[in-house]
Amino acid sequence: MLSRLGFALIAAALPASALANDTMAQLGVGGLTFLTNDKIEMASEDLSISAEQVKVVYEFKNNSDADQRVLVAFPLPDITGSGDFMVSVPTEDPENIFGFETTFNGKPVVATLHQYVFSVGIDQTEYLKSLGIPLTPYGNDTIEKLNALPDEDKQELMHRGLVIPMEYDAGQGWQTDMTPVWTLKSTYSWEANFKAGALAEVIHTYKPSVGGTVGVSFLAEPYEDYDPATSYKKDYCTDDAFINAVKKTLKDKNDPYSAPFTESWISYIWSTGNNWSGPIGRFHLTVDKGSPENLISFCGTDVKKTGPTTFEMTATDFFPPYDRELEILILNRQQPE
Repeated sequence: MLSRLGFALIAAALPASALANDTMAQLGVGGLTFLTNDKIEMASEDLSISAEQVKVVYEFKNNSDADQRVLVAFPLPDITGSGDFMVSVPTEDPENIFGFETTFNGKPVVATLHQYVFSVGIDQTEYLKSLGIPLTPYGNDTIEKLNALPDEDKQELMHRGLVIPMEYDAGQGWQTDMTPVWTLKSTYSWEANFKAGALAEVIHTYKPSVGGTVGVSFLAEPYEDYDPATSYKKDYCTDDAFINAVKKTLKDKNDPYSAPFTESWISYIWSTGNNWSGPIGRFHLTVDKGSPENLISFCGTDVKKTGPTTFEMTATDFFPPYDRELEILILNRQQPE
C-alpha cells in the first residue's frame, strides 16, 4: 500500500490546450488488462507519466512449461456526452482518441476496437449506426450529422434518451443543436502468446487525458459540504510544504484564487490490471511535471527528485493499490503579462 507523501517543488506552464475555459475533467486511463492467468508473472513494470505521454514497459515471465495464449485488453474510460460539461479528449481520432500504441517483443500489436453506446442502461449501438451517426458523443461531425436528421429521427433520439436539444445564440440568431448525452464504452483487445519459460516485453504508450482548471481551487474555504483542502489532500497528498509554497505566491493574501497557477490533473488507473501471478517483481515510476517552475503533488513511497522536472519511485514485490488510483496534480506557473 502506498503511504501518502506530498511534494512542493518549484516548477512554467503546460500547454494551454490541456485546459478548458474554466474547468475540464480528465479521463482516467490505466495500463493493460490481462485475462487472469496464474502461470504468468510480471517481472517488472516501468511506468512514465507526463502531460504529453504515458509509457509503460512491462516484462512478463511465463513460469510454466507450456506456451500461454492470453487475451489482453486496453479498456478506455467511459465517455458520456453533456451539454454543459467538458472532458479532455487527447486527439480527434474517433477510433484512437488516446493515440494508443503497443508492441509485443518489439513487434507492433494489431488490436481490435470494441465500441458500444448506452443510454439509460440500454444498448443503442446498432440504432445509432443505422442512422449513420458516429458513436463518439462529442465533436462537430457527430453534432452536424445529428442536426441534419429528419425531425422524426430527432424525436426518437430524444425519446431514447440519446440527445437533448441545446439552444444558443452564437451571434447569428438562436439555433438548436442536438447534443449527444449517451455513454460510449470502448475497449481494444488482442491475443498474445507467451512462450514457455521465457520473458516477454510489452511496451504500451498513449496520450493522457489532462483535466484542469484556470486557477488554484484548493485554498478556498469549504462550501456546500465540500472542503477543497481535504479533498486534495486525500487525492494528491498535498502536504503543508506544498500548501505553503502556493500561499507564498498569492497576489492578494485575502484572495485564495490569486496564485499565479493553473491546475492540471492526470489520473492513472492501476487497480484493474492486477491479473497476473503474484506481485510486480520490480516497479519503477517516473513522473514529469513539465517545467522546473511548476509545482507537483501526488501520493507515493520514497519518491526522489531525479532531475529538474522528474520524480521517481522504485518498489519491489509491489501490488498496485486496489482502493485508489494514481492521481497527479500539476500547478502550471503562469508568466506575468
